[in-house]
Amino acid sequence: MAHNEEANIGRLLERIRSSRLDRVEVVEIIVVSSGSTDRTEAIVSEAAAVDPRIRLISQPVREGKASAMNLFIGDAQCDILVLCSADLLPAETAIELLVEPFADPQVGLTASRPVPVNDQSTFLGYAAHLLWGLHHQINLIAFKGGELIAFRKIFQRVPAYTAVDEASVEPLIRGQGYDLRYVAGAVVYNKGPETVEDFLKQRRRIFAGHLEMQERLGQALAGQDPAVVEEAVQAGDQGREEGPVVRQAARRGAGEHPVGPDLGAAVAVVVHDPRTRVQRLQHLRPEGVRRLRGVDLLLHQGPARQERPQQGGLRREG
Repeated sequence: MAHNEEANIGRLLERIRSSRLDRVEVVEIIVVSSGSTDRTEAIVSEAAAVDPRIRLISQPVREGKASAMNLFIGDAQCDILVLCSADLLPAETAIELLVEPFADPQVGLTASRPVPVNDQSTFLGYAAHLLWGLHHQINLIAFKGGELIAFRKIFQRVPAYTAVDEASVEPLIRGQGYDLRYVAGAVVYNKGPETVEDFLKQRRRIFAGHLEMQERLGQALAGQDPAVVEEAVQAGDQGREEGPVVRQAARRGAGEHPVGPDLGAAVAVVVHDPRTRVQRLQHLRPEGVRRLRGVDLLLHQGPARQERPQQGGLRREG
């Protein structure tokens, strides 16, 4: 779902088109524009004229994330879907690393590692890095999707009430017995709020959305489990800023993004088995992963805005 994303949508579409893909093919790129009044739709249309994979779905009125997601899910033709906020910028290898685990038919959902570009020397920049650093540590313990995810199309819609789009997919996948995987090497860059007011609005909306899901489902997500959060905080306090998954994935060449792996590195993922509640570290060599065809991408507006540090130009909404 994109709403007035003229500052980033062109750059994002170009990044997806130029992503480094060896074993994954992006078949269709769907942009759902909800009530945009700027040049978002014009930019998408211009890109579609060059690349026939790009398609625009226009909502005259902004109807919320669930509505846009359901338009995408209903329209997408492929079995594996990638959900990407329109204000993000994935690393060049992120899409491939995120989709590769679906070579295993038991995998139903994968999550990327969001990395903020905010200046850590500022209060809100420090808060953004602290929040997403904790998000990463939680993922090394118990799955917690966010920002950029991929999932099997095994359901027709997400609940209309949801205010937390990525989190709403998790119970639909987990409930059918599929594995969930955190792919820490699949880095996606975001930008956190730049005012205290926007920060509080964002956190309140997300927290309220998670509480609503907990009330309806009777089960808390990983970020709401005090034991998981405490363990993640302790891991950070002990200096384990980069967990074993990230160290393994990033050990080969830095490339454009220092925290991301290149295609020669082993694909390292944390596997969460919902049947046994056992977590294991699994490494997949690129030559052991078959080429996956049929990947759809939805570009939508999520809770955080992203940009490359040297380019700027993005705004931040609550």
